[in-house]
Amino acid sequence: MALAQQVVPVPGPMGALTVGVTGVGLALVVFGDEPDVVLRAGRRLGEPVVTDPAATAAAAAQLREYVAGERRAFDLELDWRLTAGRQRTVLEVLFQSVPFGATVSYGELAARSGLGGGYTGARGVGSIMGSNPIPVVVPCHRVLAADGLGGFGGGVARKEWLLALEGVLTPTLDFG
Repeated sequence: MALAQQVVPVPGPMGALTVGVTGVGLALVVFGDEPDVVLRAGRRLGEPVVTDPAATAAAAAQLREYVAGERRAFDLELDWRLTAGRQRTVLEVLFQSVPFGATVSYGELAARSGLGGGYTGARGVGSIMGSNPIPVVVPCHRVLAADGLGGFGGGVARKEWLLALEGVLTPTLDFG
């Protein structure tokens, strides 16, 4: 089995996304043209990395459709093997329970995932969101701090853009 990679050019502030797909499913979405990240993931999985547009075509197409506003849910098999334990539990709960256009707080996601509420649970979820290997598809951008947006591995501007795309935030004006 191999980990196939493709860089997907995406319009707007998203820039390129690098996707990694195994025979099991989508394993990796990385912001930017980042083949080194895919190589490290391949080593963790024990799989060689190949460039194979046919293997990554469905994931690339669905990501393009999503950022174009033409898709609200992803219909892809996911390979969760780059996650484990509580990280996997929290990310699976997020993926299954927070749909397009909805948000959840770090604390609420902690409670839903069995981590407990309060500050400690919320901080744990924040750390897990920062290590999500499949952002956008596993929608960590939909997880908000109690007092604002919170952070985002792809940068706050991308988080704002994704939330505006989903109608959660009002789009900002671009006078550029």
